[in-house]
Amino acid sequence: MVSNKIIKSDDILLKLCHSVSHILTTTTDSSISHAGMIQSISRTRLKPDIGCFSIFDGGFSGLVIMNFSSDAAMDIYRRYMLNMGIQESDLAISFTSDEVSNVLGELMNQILGYFINKVSKELQTSIKQSQPKMLTVNRELSISVDANLDAPQARRVSFTTEDNHNFYLEFAMDKTEFIQLDEFEFDEDFDPDSLIEIHGIDLPRKHQSAPKANPAVDSADDLLDELGL
Repeated sequence: MVSNKIIKSDDILLKLCHSVSHILTTTTDSSISHAGMIQSISRTRLKPDIGCFSIFDGGFSGLVIMNFSSDAAMDIYRRYMLNMGIQESDLAISFTSDEVSNVLGELMNQILGYFINKVSKELQTSIKQSQPKMLTVNRELSISVDANLDAPQARRVSFTTEDNHNFYLEFAMDKTEFIQLDEFEFDEDFDPDSLIEIHGIDLPRKHQSAPKANPAVDSADDLLDELGL
């Protein structure tokens, strides 16, 4: 008999927090962590210095906002660009640069894409997102953003970069529960880069143990098999 596992709104928020940490840690090659506590708030707002938001709907509806201080925005932007191989001299020097906003918008798009894929697999539902919108917010300004929700729950979570700059995720969604009725399996996510690295490390050992074989071809074939290609 299947136990009725229940996934609530805050469990979905935790999945989103993990998505933020995973994508930013991977793309910036640095440590991005979230607080162990969440804050219940009355409404979601865009706040200085850069705010980014996206609305999603489908199996459930909600709103995601990310508010960055100028220091946090530049920290993430700089590490992302350097990790992409861009020279330090070619980087923007101000958080008001369009390039900084574009990078943060692209990262939020990746975060939500990863989150939606995770939710689709684990909750067996489908949601879609709007294109993230970026706004440079004046320090004397705070903009309230509301989604058309029937019974909204709003939360705020603090994140910290490797250089100890803080930014905040604000999340609102309808109060909802997902109740598991039947057992089901979902495919685990895999990281192609990790697989390539593993096979790359194995190449010298394979070459030594079987010198007459072509280790590069064997490794590539194994990798394609593992990827299901």
